[in-house]
Amino acid sequence: MTAAPEPFRLRRGSGKLIVSIPHAGTFVPPAIAARLTPAGQPLPDTDWHVDRLYGFLEQTEATLLIATHSRYVVDLNRGPEGAPLYPGQAETGIVPNQTFAGEPLWQEPPPDAAEIALRIATFWQPYHDTLRAELARLRSIHPRICLFDAHSIRSEIPRLFSGTLPELSFGTHDGAAAAPARLDAAIAVAGDSFGIARNARFKGGYITRHYGHPARGIDAIQLEIAQRAYLDERRPSSWNPERAARLQPILRRILSALAGETTVDSGTKPAPGGL
Repeated sequence: MTAAPEPFRLRRGSGKLIVSIPHAGTFVPPAIAARLTPAGQPLPDTDWHVDRLYGFLEQTEATLLIATHSRYVVDLNRGPEGAPLYPGQAETGIVPNQTFAGEPLWQEPPPDAAEIALRIATFWQPYHDTLRAELARLRSIHPRICLFDAHSIRSEIPRLFSGTLPELSFGTHDGAAAAPARLDAAIAVAGDSFGIARNARFKGGYITRHYGHPARGIDAIQLEIAQRAYLDERRPSSWNPERAARLQPILRRILSALAGETTVDSGTKPAPGGL
């Protein structure tokens, strides 16, 4: 039997950028997996391959925090108190009971309050303790840093939003989580190859809202990528190298700009100590 992975993977860097990837994990502990419904077992709401999409960061000075467990175990981008991110709109909680499409996730009974508290303590809290510590470490090195929260989602989910998402949706909690110039820089280098939204349907989740404090030298930005930009959404768990190769140079430029470094193209390695 394969041993369970740690709840997250951490790679420490000394640059000005920390990248959080909370929803790309696919591991579900067997006792939890056995309770998933047929609708939940394929983990349809996974941010498929987002860690691979940003794999170029392994060769930079960015700090990476990547969850290994599925968001169905616990959602690291929701607050432990259960407050809604988007009042009046459909969304999922810290331990979701439905898929994005509204299908039940759990065979009866669903997780109760005691189980939810245990999952928060076991999986949610260590991720956030680590994220908080890494932000403090980087702030001790740099007067200003950027927290980038990396996500992806299916282009069309009628229960959550109408129509089709643009490929790149940036969120800064309507400017409260990041200095406007930081987001302006990212959008300016993204070019016009993909559609772009700013603080539209996705304004940033708990991570962006909770840790972004521009006045304290921490700008936090969420990027929600429509999965058609790098996957075939009919088979979302399958990596599409051609689409990814078109998107990754754009992401490299965006992250270089957010880190406050000179923009680098897909064929240029960042300078030591850079992005």
